[in-house]
Amino acid sequence: MLRSLFAGISGLRVNQTMLDVTGNNIANANTTGYKASTTVFQDTLSQMLTNASGASATRGGTNPMQVGLGVQVAGIATNLGQGSSQITGRGSDLMLQGDGFFVVRQGEETLYTRAGAFTFDTEGSLTSPNGNRVQGYALDAAGNATGPLIDVTQSTAGLTPAVPAGVELTSWGIGNDGKLRGVFSDGIQRDMVQLAVADFTNPMGLEKAGETSYRVSANSGDPQYGVPGEDGNGKVLAGALEMSNVDLAAEFTNLILAQRGFQASSRVITTSDSVLEDLVNIKR
Repeated sequence: MLRSLFAGISGLRVNQTMLDVTGNNIANANTTGYKASTTVFQDTLSQMLTNASGASATRGGTNPMQVGLGVQVAGIATNLGQGSSQITGRGSDLMLQGDGFFVVRQGEETLYTRAGAFTFDTEGSLTSPNGNRVQGYALDAAGNATGPLIDVTQSTAGLTPAVPAGVELTSWGIGNDGKLRGVFSDGIQRDMVQLAVADFTNPMGLEKAGETSYRVSANSGDPQYGVPGEDGNGKVLAGALEMSNVDLAAEFTNLILAQRGFQASSRVITTSDSVLEDLVNIKR
């Protein structure tokens, strides 16, 4: 009888977890770059009542008799499917079409995100809404990415070839290849810097760091840095944002399933308690 009580309790716990995950998905239905999560259940160990036996010359084999001891959460998986695009018209709003993550720097830590609601700050650095600086590469004379990761800025210092004295940046734009291209007062368009994109062997293994960002975990693999549109990385779409990939119809269905699962598990506990009460009252 105690087995059914503990099985019912485990059912309450896992369905509460499912409610928590589903509620968080629904809350982030309009969060830029958010990826929905899914709860996966599995049964726990089963108690052996009778072992299996093999067939003999006089008797057939028998199957084992086991009673399950409840349910547990096997994992909470992240759905990394592409979200729909929202056209904003802002040149610094960026969306990745395909695999990969934008690379941002938060102090000394490197984080990864699909939320491209960026803007240039007073120093000309491309930053996320919470101030993380977007990372990219400097360009050589041939326009190829080179060197270590650097902050993406509108600075003309260090450009190759160098910008003549007195020439100023008049306008800018970001192409599908992630290159920040500036139009200068001398009428020449120059590539200034190129955004970096990171991919992982197991992106589902990334750890959520809050603020719609991820950090490397023991099971994600090391980041493989590159540029948009190359080596399987997605291309950049400027003037648009990737919206959440939450499917509200599916989430409300999961909400009903979790509610009914919780309700059924509580009924198991109530019924087990009623049977125990009858057992206690057999003899008064």
